[in-house]
Amino acid sequence: MTTGDLVQTAARRIGAGEPIPEAELRELAALRDVLGLGMLADSARRRVRGSRVSYLRVADVAGDREPSQPPPAAREVRLTGPFTSNEAACAAVRAAKAVAGSVPVSGWSLADLADVGAGAPLEERLASLREAGLDLLSEVPLDRLASPEETLDRAAAAGFTGIRLTVDRAPASARLDLLLLARRLASRTPAVAAVNPLPMVLSPFRPTTGYEDVRMVALARLAVPATVAVQVDWRRYGPKLAQVALTFGADDLDHVSADDGAAEGGRRTVLADVRRNIEAAGFEAIERDAFYRCL
Repeated sequence: MTTGDLVQTAARRIGAGEPIPEAELRELAALRDVLGLGMLADSARRRVRGSRVSYLRVADVAGDREPSQPPPAAREVRLTGPFTSNEAACAAVRAAKAVAGSVPVSGWSLADLADVGAGAPLEERLASLREAGLDLLSEVPLDRLASPEETLDRAAAAGFTGIRLTVDRAPASARLDLLLLARRLASRTPAVAAVNPLPMVLSPFRPTTGYEDVRMVALARLAVPATVAVQVDWRRYGPKLAQVALTFGADDLDHVSADDGAAEGGRRTVLADVRRNIEAAGFEAIERDAFYRCL
């Protein structure tokens, strides 16, 4: 198939609401025309989302410290830090719930939960965290799960919804396979709500490039089901990359600070900054809650 035929076929499938077959996705991923790829992804996201872009305001809380009252604007309290034991995690969740009130509490990586606590079945450990009050898992890193299908099934069986599939640190060359895995998982597991295709761990010695980043965002939009959001981490990747990613198929900005102070010492608040960037890219800014419900 020529490049022109490949792009036209993909555009036709998008217009008809059909998934793009894996073989064609691999051909599209090999194209050097990242702008053409972005146009396809933008068409796919607009077909389902229109001009809407959602964002989530998050209050980070260190899991090994006494939590303080989250800012009133927080729509999610996210526990961070190392996961050392299930008992310590349950205690941290209970402490966070005590100050969070009705705000959902998320925490940690499913890979860390699976790795720590050998001796007790994973489903029991996940159930104990749910009982302690953990509403959501912060990350489900596809490149760190030995048995992604089985592990995700256990998380869903424990009652976790609003699951977002992430990439921990896999290089760009490996991420297309992870996106295809995300497609399969999202198709079989209704609890999957989003995919975040950019690495959560950034290497100072081998940083990602803007070219690679927007390419992965576009491929994520073309790969995963239309009902699944494609995210960019606002705090980790910054306003410039996040804004460009919106034109390459992203439709959700995660991890916006819940602190309404001025962003980076500037005159605009964080909220004003994120909304301005969304609207400047030609989209409508919609705040959401931790369960992907628009407010």
